Amino acid sequence: MLDLLNYLEIPLPEDIEKAKWCGDFDRAQRLIRRRMESGKLPFALEKRLELEQEILKRLPEDYCFSEEEGLALIQKHIPEFTLAELRELEDAGAIEWIYIQGKPHFCHSFYDTLEKVYPCIAKRAGLAPVEESPEKQLLNDVIREMQEQGFAARRIRLRASFQIKEEAFRPGETIRVHLPVPAQAVNMRNIRILSHYPKEAVLASESAGQRTIFFSCAPMENKPFTVEYEYESHVDYKQPDPDKVSPLQPDFDTQEQAPQIRFTPFLRALCKELSAGETNPLKLARRFYDYCTTVVTYSYMREYFTITQIPEYAGLNQKGDCGVQALLFITLCRCAGIPARWQSGLYVTPYYQGCHDWAQFYVAPYGWLFADPSFGGSAYRAGNALRHNHYFGNLDPFRMAANSQFQWEFDPPKTQFRCDPYDNQRGEGEYADHGLTGRDFIPQWELLSLEKLN
Repeated sequence: MLDLLNYLEIPLPEDIEKAKWCGDFDRAQRLIRRRMESGKLPFALEKRLELEQEILKRLPEDYCFSEEEGLALIQKHIPEFTLAELRELEDAGAIEWIYIQGKPHFCHSFYDTLEKVYPCIAKRAGLAPVEESPEKQLLNDVIREMQEQGFAARRIRLRASFQIKEEAFRPGETIRVHLPVPAQAVNMRNIRILSHYPKEAVLASESAGQRTIFFSCAPMENKPFTVEYEYESHVDYKQPDPDKVSPLQPDFDTQEQAPQIRFTPFLRALCKELSAGETNPLKLARRFYDYCTTVVTYSYMREYFTITQIPEYAGLNQKGDCGVQALLFITLCRCAGIPARWQSGLYVTPYYQGCHDWAQFYVAPYGWLFADPSFGGSAYRAGNALRHNHYFGNLDPFRMAANSQFQWEFDPPKTQFRCDPYDNQRGEGEYADHGLTGRDFIPQWELLSLEKLN
């Protein structure tokens, strides 16, 4: 199923593209059906249009606020907010929107982005400065801990659940569910699966690129699928010196990976511009990190399935969430010949448990180093040089790494379209005739314990 994603590189016929981006999704689907019924399509174009049928179903689900509804939502928090201010944010790229039937509609998470990224909005909404939060203080403290003792480690116990919404539940029909669980990684140790429901399950190997616990059953009652696990997150503190970088560097993890990690003409040009004659891989990686953290602005995103070229999206639009920023960094590194790869799973503190993506890059003799552009970017916007510098080369111990590969097949494989074909943080579910989307289920995490290790 994942191999079909390669056909996303094929452009759409112009009439379908026009109907899509003016938001006439019914017409776009009608045009696709017309072409597919003609019997004249090349195989590759037919597969591309099959993917587009799925994208067209998902796009309007993500853009659920009209401009009027978006303004009303903001005014619930900031009563004096005006339409002129809203349109200025649209033009500035601060609000993610598309046309639906020729009128702007906003992404479901647009207001969350405004509060998270723009301090002036948060202040007008009566929110305390993010930098004053206990969570940010926790990160500042753990960075100093790492600098003083050379590492940080935590033993973490979590319970994850996957609850199908009532309107999507089919009593008595076989449902297949994959939940992410901790995987073997440089920062993960002593992984233990403690319990799960249902009792019958298939656990993938600790070395799986995207590790899951898999359930297949036909429940009559809509009970949540759950897994409880414990692991140790251990991160060493590294201070790589550009002057000590080896003249011989490896070439693994430098290849393209269709359809997303591609060295497009724009990304090649961006890589060349940012490199500006520099050849030291550590200095180059820092330039790419600085671009991803100081130029690209954080923004919650629509489903990755609907974006045909994620790194280029980040570079052209200069915005994106944690995974979009990480993919841009990885692609720029690989384009420059620097090994880089994906890591993702959860960010876990006493204050928050939720999805997160970040990156790794390799520079000899230091080996694999971490880069977290979204955490680095938030630190840069807050003027916090300690955190901005830390997340180039280092990570924090508040992670659960389930995925070390991007766009990787599950074990056992999923048969229908995935909610996210590239990553797995929330879990995936499918019936015999379709895969569940993000609108069909509720993922939840409960932190059971978090213990500092010496």
